[in-house]
Amino acid sequence: MIHMIRSWKWKASLVALVALCAEMVQRAEAHEKWFSDARAYPLRFDLLFQPLPLGFVTAVLVVTAGVAVWWRARGRGFVPGPPAFGATDARRSTLYGLVPLILGIHLAVPLLVNGVQGKLFSPDNLLAPGWGNFLGLAETFIALALFYGAFTRLAAAALALLWLIGIFVAGLQPMLENIFYLGFAAFFFLAGRGPISIDRLVLPRFEPPAHLMRYAVPALRIGLGLSLTIVAFTEKFANLPLALAFLQHYPLNFTRAVGVPLSNEIFILCAGSVELVIGLWLVFGIFPREIVLLALVPINLTLTLFNWTELVGHLPIYGAMAVLLLWEPGQANVSLWLKGLREGALAIRGGEAQRAVPGPVDEAGIGREPSPRGAHA
Repeated sequence: MIHMIRSWKWKASLVALVALCAEMVQRAEAHEKWFSDARAYPLRFDLLFQPLPLGFVTAVLVVTAGVAVWWRARGRGFVPGPPAFGATDARRSTLYGLVPLILGIHLAVPLLVNGVQGKLFSPDNLLAPGWGNFLGLAETFIALALFYGAFTRLAAAALALLWLIGIFVAGLQPMLENIFYLGFAAFFFLAGRGPISIDRLVLPRFEPPAHLMRYAVPALRIGLGLSLTIVAFTEKFANLPLALAFLQHYPLNFTRAVGVPLSNEIFILCAGSVELVIGLWLVFGIFPREIVLLALVPINLTLTLFNWTELVGHLPIYGAMAVLLLWEPGQANVSLWLKGLREGALAIRGGEAQRAVPGPVDEAGIGREPSPRGAHA
């Protein structure tokens, strides 16, 4: 009986801790620079190396290193994936074939909205007249190419180039905060836009070869993780004045209401730590499904506070996290991914995809030479 009581106390404490972290992620994911003028708050790396912020960052790094060892030894997460709920390999492969279409739509919307408004990638990067017209037009064309799936790999290369140009136009820091766009560019360059696209129907020579497609989802995951990691520093650890000013305007420090009152500074450091954990674990692929579940729900909860700006800006993040939530580790899953992208009713045929041979997919994810006609007759 005592053992059961202790077990329930432990579980209740764990649930409370997860809920508290989730609530902090909700506050952490409300990008301060999207809703306040950050020009008066430059980065303060001197504040980062103060004992308190440095202690929080060190603790996150130590925990991440320890959990990484645990993840490597365990080899799988705790949250079951689609197979546990009855999803067959055929259905999962079909779903993977739809992933580029889904991500293309999620990415095209913010590119279109920001492009027509003269903003580069996010609401805080307002472009000056002149350059802004051309870069906004480029965002629009890239968005349409990804939406329709036409010249997708060229559009992906153009998106990466636009990100590089943004360093000289908007600055290095804003582009690093939006580095997940570079992750999306890598994804579409490596995977293409999938079977439901103009490329597959009339431009098959633009399809990527199979040996590149296998790296698309890891590139997407790393890009998203890097973006969250960088924002944890530029909007919190290395910019406490900005975060404090944001909380003065938007009093989101909820800790007093739940009976654990924290100062605004400690609250910001806790929120930054959670954001840093999510970013680092995504970069290194540590318990990806569990960390996505921690981040996904509270990210959506901020919609009631910041409305359409938050919805449009976070659409690519929603799409990427949904993919990571369904993704399974292991070579068998990669084979299903390649099958979904390359086979089916709109399969890549012989001589297409830069002369990549379709055929069956081996364990390394490389297409094998199909048997000559009549060889088994």
